[in-house]
Amino acid sequence: MIALKLKQTLIDRGAKVVLTKPAENQKVTNRRRAEIANENNSAIMIRLHCDAAAHDGFSLYYPDRQGTRYGVTGPAQSVIAASKAAAPPMYQGMKSVLRGHLTPRGVHGDSATYIGSKQGALTGSIFSQVPVLTIEMCTLTIASDEQFIKSANGQKLMVQALAQGLENFLAEAGS
Repeated sequence: MIALKLKQTLIDRGAKVVLTKPAENQKVTNRRRAEIANENNSAIMIRLHCDAAAHDGFSLYYPDRQGTRYGVTGPAQSVIAASKAAAPPMYQGMKSVLRGHLTPRGVHGDSATYIGSKQGALTGSIFSQVPVLTIEMCTLTIASDEQFIKSANGQKLMVQALAQGLENFLAEAGS
């Protein structure tokens, strides 16, 4: 739902948007999602998730080192650097919209995640040739976060937050 609403918001603002998973029940591997972003020479790939954790709020992850999956090591150092540079403006944009609604949990490297700690980076990051961010929009194991993301107002705010973050990123990137 959020991805479709965000897509329309971004198109309305003049952006070209490519969804890597256009239908909710469609299975698309993390590798294939990265390939789609690569094939479209995307300015950035954002991966929208909801967390399961002990703490409430939203957080953002970027590849902070190379990892290996299926015999492939990546991402390139240039993608790591570009993703790291994209993280703060994206996070600050989201934080400005979500203030008072969701707790900001910070910007972290992929290696801080369970999968990233084992592989070095998340699978979607390993195969990415464009800047990539994983956004944990809320924590579903926290009732107030779950209620927020399920509500029409919460979804509207999340779309606004993501759009503001992307706008901040593009302004800093000079796109």
